[in-house]
Amino acid sequence: MSTESGAVAGPDGGLRCPWGLSTADYVAYHDDEWGRPVHGDDALYERLCLEAFQSGLSWITILRRREGFRAAFAGFEIASVAEFTDEDRERLLADPGIIRNRAKVDATLANARVLADWSKGELDELIWSFAPDPATRAAPRTLADVPAITDESTALSKALKKRGIRFVGPTTAYALMQACGLVDDHLADCVAREAS
Repeated sequence: MSTESGAVAGPDGGLRCPWGLSTADYVAYHDDEWGRPVHGDDALYERLCLEAFQSGLSWITILRRREGFRAAFAGFEIASVAEFTDEDRERLLADPGIIRNRAKVDATLANARVLADWSKGELDELIWSFAPDPATRAAPRTLADVPAITDESTALSKALKKRGIRFVGPTTAYALMQACGLVDDHLADCVAREAS
């Protein structure tokens, strides 16, 4: 699909971002989750982990394994994952329900250990402190108008890395910002923009 694409009619005739129409899974994720505000340390940790696992892969690969990830990583409860042992690590690396990438698994475990020492709400507060003022951002008209990184995502990446969080470069940080509603990158004519 061309990056010049604007909103495209979906199965119900409503206009949507073109990426959100390729499968029924994508339609549901696009319409009901992507770009909606996400709060809570565990919920944001989950999204941070899933975006890291997505790096180099298609998001649909992660989306279709999300329940497997949740089962494998104790529902992404930071306190629980922080207690995972070497045996848990080996179990994860053998689990066909997730992406068995050693560096990504290790980062997920290490990040939980770091975050377990943070105050309640600290991850939420830090991430949301990088949300740009929506009034300063025009709604994208086409996919070509949607950036891969921004000054805010670069700053968020640096802030997280400085605090010991791994596998969160500026592109991953921006994907997190999009998925968790810090920015609204639904195209201007998209029905999901109207709903958010």
